[in-house]
Amino acid sequence: MAMKRRVLVVEDNLDAVQSMTRLIRMMGHDVAYAMDGLGALEAARRFRPQVILLDIGLPDFNGHNIARQLKWEPSLARTRIIAITGQPLHQIRQKALDAGCEDVFAKPMDPKVLEEVIRG
Repeated sequence: MAMKRRVLVVEDNLDAVQSMTRLIRMMGHDVAYAMDGLGALEAARRFRPQVILLDIGLPDFNGHNIARQLKWEPSLARTRIIAITGQPLHQIRQKALDAGCEDVFAKPMDPKVLEEVIRG
């Protein structure tokens, strides 16, 4: 059996949050979520995820800035941040990687790809 991970989903669309968290739980992982940038920072500090699925287009803060702030936190420096976006990947990929994200995927993520990403 695959190793159980703590996953934080940061997404401002309620339907997307509900479906992703349900799917991640069904995969056997612990999951928490936040629906904006400030909530993401607070949830990450409290939940200490191993993987963060970060929507780049958040209503209050740019996802790139949130990724940078998360990476600056000593307790979260080794957390893998995966950017997810509805934007064309070629427009945001390099900026997301420069901000500290390990990879970038288009929404919605294929469940098999999602499981591979979580497992690392």
